[in-house]
Amino acid sequence: MKELIITAKNQVGSLATVAEALGGVGVNIEAISCYGFAEKAFFRVLTADSASANKALSKIPEVRVQESDILVIKMLNRPGELGKITRKLANRGVNLESLYIVSKKNDYTEVAFKPASFDMDKAREVLGIKE
Repeated sequence: MKELIITAKNQVGSLATVAEALGGVGVNIEAISCYGFAEKAFFRVLTADSASANKALSKIPEVRVQESDILVIKMLNRPGELGKITRKLANRGVNLESLYIVSKKNDYTEVAFKPASFDMDKAREVLGIKE
């Protein structure tokens, strides 16, 4: 799974345009966050098909896309678990750029982390993720 940071004009319908473009080529959005700031709209999207997403979004005028790797883990679905994990990362100096809850199943929550690029290896080590 990859994170796409999509920048567009902050206007009515920007999210609809992005979502329609992705849906039109069969790209499933695993998680999304959206916010506007001044004249820009920012969408952070997780998808398993970043190549198709990039191709579709490149056809929209004034839309820019950045792609980056993320780390996905399963954690227990109970109070305090996210705090424990993020404290471990903080104690090792890992800077997080974004975080998503991707799914909840039974007693587990799947969480995606986007550490700063220079902290990726350290984050993998702290989270026990093999390459």
